[in-house]
Amino acid sequence: MTQKERIVNTRLFSRNFALLVLGQISSLFANTVLRFALSMYILELTGSAAVFAGLLAVSMVPTIILSPLGGILADRANRRNIMVALDFLSGVTALITVLLIRDSNAVWVAGGVLIMLSVLGAFESPTVQAAVPQMQRGDNIIRANAVVNQVAALAALIAPFLGSACYVAFGLKPVLIASVFCFFLTAVLEVFIQLPFDREPHSMKWKQMIKNDLKESLSFITKEKPGISKMLLSVSAVSFFLMGTVNVGMPFIIRTVLGLNAEYVGIAESICGAAAIGGSVIVGIAVKSLKASGMYRYLSGVGICMIPMGLSFLSEHVMVIYGIIVVSIACMQILVSIFSIFCLSLIQQQTPDAILGKVMAYVATITLCAQPFGQMLYGILFDIFREDIMWIMIASAFCIILLGRAARKTFHGITSDSFACSREEEGECAVDQQ
Repeated sequence: MTQKERIVNTRLFSRNFALLVLGQISSLFANTVLRFALSMYILELTGSAAVFAGLLAVSMVPTIILSPLGGILADRANRRNIMVALDFLSGVTALITVLLIRDSNAVWVAGGVLIMLSVLGAFESPTVQAAVPQMQRGDNIIRANAVVNQVAALAALIAPFLGSACYVAFGLKPVLIASVFCFFLTAVLEVFIQLPFDREPHSMKWKQMIKNDLKESLSFITKEKPGISKMLLSVSAVSFFLMGTVNVGMPFIIRTVLGLNAEYVGIAESICGAAAIGGSVIVGIAVKSLKASGMYRYLSGVGICMIPMGLSFLSEHVMVIYGIIVVSIACMQILVSIFSIFCLSLIQQQTPDAILGKVMAYVATITLCAQPFGQMLYGILFDIFREDIMWIMIASAFCIILLGRAARKTFHGITSDSFACSREEEGECAVDQQ
């Protein structure tokens, strides 16, 4: 039995995947707590949310630019070793932060740390996404992506609460030290992951190799599998509208339009985070009944759920409007979670292992690019039409519904069974059946 055959397991939580999940829990928790503690510290020092918002915006740029290079590395090197190195470097970055940060240099150090974490994230995200199909096959790829999504959602939901309590009780540096420990723990866990890797011999210079790799993966997405590029556009469009209506619109409406305090924003965000987790749980449980050909309905459903948000402004009762908005966004989060996880799994199953990292990098880059544009556009719209928010929501709803109808043809030509064994050319489906 070959090494590849030994690591393929019909169980979802195989040894490799369990180690990956534990590592992701530790790493994402460390990352979230580190970012949260720095934000609290900068806000206390400067009293300006704009300063840290600017740092966050700048820190997104390396991820967008470097993700394609991260995909190339994920396909050219051992993915286990990449994950170990990246989490070790994250731990070193957090440790240097502990040693260097002072009141006098906090903004510069925090900015440098966020940019460094963004650079490392550009390489880690495509690597982890490319490693999942190496560990799982068939429907288990969808279940595995659902688990990874649950871990990320839980980290986003729980880490700020724990980070806040620890920050208030112990201050900045103990929280940073905890993140250092978590990053190094992740690196240790990942050392024990076993992934097959056959180094491809090449005589090209690295610039030519990068150019060829990017050209090959882009050609695969646009020409060999145009359905993937169409799915990517659908996911990006959802990200565009969600970043605008949820990340910008929800806090703006609750705080500025409805005049409610920050606690109501926190409650709404917690409910939406729980809804995202619920969507990923549904994917894991109902994977057998989910069909690729029906995915466009989830996209249209997001738009339908947005209509009550707009119509709620016909009411004169603030809490009625608030309740409808929270319930609507929670339903949207469930549908988006199912749609995004399923699409990601379909793309992974359609992509040969040799270019999987590069394709996953394109997924990250395209979806990330849509987010700031959505935030900026809706920020302008909410400022200009703050008295007519109902029409912003209803117009957005119909755009998403039309997008779902337009995507019907793309998804209707896809069957889950064909995707499940699309990697058979590598002999992987045959291994599953043994």
